[in-house]
Amino acid sequence: MIAQIVLSVIAIYSAWSFIAMELNYRRASSMKIPLVRLYVDPLNIPWIVLEPSIWSLLDRLPFTFGAFGRYSRRGWHYHDKAKAHLKYGPAWALVTPRDIYVQVADPHAISDIFDRRGDFIRPSKMYKMVLAWRRAGASGVASVARDTRTLSLNVLAATGFKRSYRFQSSSDPKVDDTVSYRDALQTVLDNAIFLMLLPPQVLRLPFLPSSWTRIGKAAAAFKRYMVHMLQEETSLRDQGKAGTGSLMTSFVRALDTRHKQETATEKDETQVSKGLTVEEIFGNIFVINFAGHDTTANTLAFSMLLLAAYPEVQEWVAEELHECVGNSQSSDWDYTEKFNHLKRGQAVLLETLRLHPPILALPKWTNENPQSLRIREKTVVIPPHTGVSPSLLAIQTHPDHWQDPLVWQPSRWITVPAISASGDASSDLPTRLRQESIVTPPRGTYFPWSDGPQNCPGAKFAQVEFVAVLACILRDHRIRIIQKPNESWVQAQKRALAATEDCDLGLLLRMRNADQTFPALVESHSRILSLFLAV
Repeated sequence: MIAQIVLSVIAIYSAWSFIAMELNYRRASSMKIPLVRLYVDPLNIPWIVLEPSIWSLLDRLPFTFGAFGRYSRRGWHYHDKAKAHLKYGPAWALVTPRDIYVQVADPHAISDIFDRRGDFIRPSKMYKMVLAWRRAGASGVASVARDTRTLSLNVLAATGFKRSYRFQSSSDPKVDDTVSYRDALQTVLDNAIFLMLLPPQVLRLPFLPSSWTRIGKAAAAFKRYMVHMLQEETSLRDQGKAGTGSLMTSFVRALDTRHKQETATEKDETQVSKGLTVEEIFGNIFVINFAGHDTTANTLAFSMLLLAAYPEVQEWVAEELHECVGNSQSSDWDYTEKFNHLKRGQAVLLETLRLHPPILALPKWTNENPQSLRIREKTVVIPPHTGVSPSLLAIQTHPDHWQDPLVWQPSRWITVPAISASGDASSDLPTRLRQESIVTPPRGTYFPWSDGPQNCPGAKFAQVEFVAVLACILRDHRIRIIQKPNESWVQAQKRALAATEDCDLGLLLRMRNADQTFPALVESHSRILSLFLAV
C-alpha cells in the first residue's frame, strides 16, 4: 500500500513537472532564442541540498546525461565558462518546470540589464537563503583556504567592528577563542543552505547526528557574539558616550531612529517607520561578514596557489614592490601614497577575479511587464516574471573579448611603456613603472563587483586589503609549492593548477581540495611568514 502511494506521488509529480515545463517552453519560444529543457529547477530546495550526493552516485554510471548532466549541477557556470554561449550564441535559455532562465553574454545587453534596475529587478526569492540564519538566530600551510579566511576576518573585525584578534593559523594549536569565533562564522557560511531548512534550535537537539548539532551550535554561537556587540554598543549610547566608531555604532543609531519613528507612528498612523529593527541589524551584520570577509578570503586563497604555480609573476610583482616601498616598515605604508603605485598587485587581483569570481551569477528578474532587450542585431522580448542571468564568467572568458581567455596572466592588465625611438623600452625601472597603468576593459566584459547603480560598495576595501596582503608577503618572500617525493616541478605546478580548477559552489565558489593537498610555503621564517600562515 505504502509503495503504491509513493509510486503514485512520483508519477503525479513527474506528470506535473512535464506539463509545467512544456507550458514554460511554449512561453519561452516567443523569444526566438535557443532553448534547453532542464527537468529539475535549480531553485528546487530539496535538489539544492541533495544534488551533491545525487551526482556523486550518478557520476559512477557510464552515462553523460546530456544537458541535465551539465546544467543541473550547482556552479555549472564555472565549469562551462563560455562553452554554452559559443554553442548557442549570445542569448539562450534554460526552461524548467518552475521558471525560465535567460542566459546573456553580450556586453551591451548586460550593461543594459544592470542599468535598467526597474525593469530587471533582483529576485528576492533567490536571496532569502543568505539571511535564513536570522530565523533562529612548518612543513607547509595546513589550510591555505582557512588561513586566508582568518586573515580576511581579522581585517574586517578590526576595520568594521573595532575588534582586534591575534592571528592564529590552521597549523597552530587552538589556544584562545579567536578560532572558535572564526570557525563559528565559517560553519554558518558553509552551511547557510542547510540552515535555511532547519533552524539552529532544531539542529541542537541531542538525538541528531553530531555533524548537525555542530552546525546548530556554531549558528547559535555566532548570533550570541553579535548580540554581545549590540548590547555593548547600546550600553555606550545609553551612557551618553560616542560609541566605538564601528559599523555597529551606525546600526545602533539606526535602531534608535527606528524606536523614535515607531513612537511617532503611534501618534500619526500615516508615518512609515524608518531605521532598522534588531533582526535587520543582525541580518546586515551577517551580509557584511559574508560579503566583506568570505569573498576576499576566497580570492586570496586562489591567488596564493596561482602565484605559487607561476614564480615569474611573483618576481614581477616584487620588482614593483621594491621600487615603491623599499625597505620601509609595513606599518609606515600610507594608502594615499602607495596604493595607486602598486598596479601589478592590483593586476593579480583583477586577473584572479576574472577567472575565479567568488560569485558566478547576479540573477535578475523581469518585472510584471515584458521587457525588450537588444542583443547584437536582434531585439528579444522577454516575458514577464522571467529569470535573466548575465553570464558573468562566460563574458569574462569569451575569446571575442579576451586573448588566451583561460590563461591566468596578470600582465594583461598592465599597459607596457611605449617603445622609444631607438626601438628599446626604457631601461630605467622607475620610469617604466611610472608609465605603466591599469587597463580598463570595455564596459560589459568584466564584472568583478557587479555593475550599474547597485554595484558592490566594498570594492575599494577589498582591493586595498588584497594588495596590502600581497605586498607584505612578496616584498621579501616567495611562495612555493611543496613537491611530493620524486615529483618534478612541472608535475607540482600542474597539481596546484588542477586544485584551482577543482571547485564547487556553496554560497561562493571555492576550491574543493585546497585544504588537503596543495600547501604553499614562504621560503623564509621571519615575521612575514607568520603573517602568511595566519591568513
